[in-house]
Amino acid sequence: MALSKLKYNSLNVTPTASKAISFDSGADDLEATIGGGSITFIKKLTASSSATLSFVDGASDVVLDDTYKEYIFTFNNMHPATDQASFTFNVSIDSGSNYNVTKTTTYFQAYHSEAGTGGGTSYEAGQDLAQGTGFQKLVDAVGNDNDQCCSGYLHLFNPSSTTFVKHFMSVGSNYNGDNSNNFPYVAGYANTTSAVDAVQFKYHSGNIDTGDICLYGIS
Repeated sequence: MALSKLKYNSLNVTPTASKAISFDSGADDLEATIGGGSITFIKKLTASSSATLSFVDGASDVVLDDTYKEYIFTFNNMHPATDQASFTFNVSIDSGSNYNVTKTTTYFQAYHSEAGTGGGTSYEAGQDLAQGTGFQKLVDAVGNDNDQCCSGYLHLFNPSSTTFVKHFMSVGSNYNGDNSNNFPYVAGYANTTSAVDAVQFKYHSGNIDTGDICLYGIS
């Protein structure tokens, strides 16, 4: 059997998308399409001295079911009322009656001070959970000066599955209370085969003074 030879210069290996990314005029109406997939805006919650911000499937136009297999929460300029407060989240399997699902997680971060006197990366064993039911820290020790806050995003995968545990991962950026930048990475799983149908965010101490969280579905 003869071998066919391909001429390298004749190959076109440039990736193509079936549709161009497009954005509507309003940021809340974000919808993009790449290669047939899309990101769809679902719900925005805005804090105003709020103890918690909760997304509950079926309540107030929130969709958190098998419509999408991946969801993204973006948290923007989350300013705490209390200095050195940690931004946290938890999930529910009973429409928000309880936020106490067992989780196993890991947490590490890069950091650097404004003065340039310290920096590096570290695994933060005190911030993770080992089959714990408490709220998981996404960003630690956020400052409450007027210009201090944290921002980032949380991915939640296939929350409606009744077969598998529920994986999640988060990346954040923090203006720390000691005038440094922390860049935390968090990942883990909610150790339940029940459908997760609600997600709640809060600071571990004090209220969320200002900020907003948006929920998107990925198809």
